[in-house]
Amino acid sequence: MKLATSMLRSLAVGAELPPLSTAPISRLTLALYAGASGDHNPMHVDIDFARRAGAPDVFAHGMLGMAYLGRMLTAALPPSTLQSFGVRFAAVTHVGDVLTCRAKVIERIEAKSGPMLRLELTAKDQHGEVKLTGDALIAIV
Repeated sequence: MKLATSMLRSLAVGAELPPLSTAPISRLTLALYAGASGDHNPMHVDIDFARRAGAPDVFAHGMLGMAYLGRMLTAALPPSTLQSFGVRFAAVTHVGDVLTCRAKVIERIEAKSGPMLRLELTAKDQHGEVKLTGDALIAIV
């Protein structure tokens, strides 16, 4: 459900957007993401390659986690309000992990172009391990 402009204006520091939880990350998800993104790194889709490289299994693309954070933002906000969006990769996301994406208002900004909100972003797995952190800047239109 997208927040109306009036609701955006009323968001205070500490307010949270509705979270997004994913289905468990599957090998099919990784293969489909590889095809859609063009990122065919075998560490994400070829278990034999991953094991030869010293990993116990394939693991999710970091940008897949970012895509889930983006989906959470655009599900709650009009996409045109998104001014910037960046992440830092904190830990590997494994096959079977369920990600929960959250956004919290950490600052209200009075910019020349108008009021904005700075959001703190996190994606954590089912054990609470942080997989991605980041921030987004939202225009209040």
